[in-house]
Amino acid sequence: MFGMDTMTINKIAGAGLGAVLLVMGLNIVADGVYHAKTPEKTAIAIELPEADGAGAAAEAEAPKVSLASLLASADAAKGESAFRACKACHTVEDGGQNKVGPNLYNIVNHAIGTRDGFSYSSALTEKTSETWTFENLDAFIKKPKDWAPGTKMSYGGMKGDEKRADLLAYLRTLSATPADLPVDESASSEQPAAEEASAEQPAAAEPSAEQPKE
Repeated sequence: MFGMDTMTINKIAGAGLGAVLLVMGLNIVADGVYHAKTPEKTAIAIELPEADGAGAAAEAEAPKVSLASLLASADAAKGESAFRACKACHTVEDGGQNKVGPNLYNIVNHAIGTRDGFSYSSALTEKTSETWTFENLDAFIKKPKDWAPGTKMSYGGMKGDEKRADLLAYLRTLSATPADLPVDESASSEQPAAEEASAEQPAAAEPSAEQPKE
């Protein structure tokens, strides 16, 4: 090969192979020296927020305050402020005209679907044997289409138990003789139990009038 003998060619080939082996050896050594170990756990722990389902379950487990208890502490003035959004469809004066919705004077305990001169949907005329109790009003205001499917009332509903209680307290004032507030049965049942427990406690011993002898 261009005058080179076999010995020279073997030397050149051997030198090239040696260089390749040297490079491979250096790579292997470098990997062993600089190899980074994967940590068993991350240095920074990131806490994820609870799933919505867990929050909903916790809310469902919270004790529910009765409507009677809410009405006992309701604020009619706040209810009147909340009612401002309803004035576009309802009047509240005694003898007031019906608008998109019926007049609401003396509405508490009034027969459902029977306001003179107003055309109700069948969803409410089918309930004329019932009255607008505080409970019925609360359920209707909370979600009209759930309580009376097919109602013509387009209002989406009012969230917040206390806010609805304030509104009911205001509607109660729209009468010459406001309806009686419902009795909180849970509170009345707890009172006799407390009195009975108090009566069962032994009376304290009276101090003796006799003086100890010396």
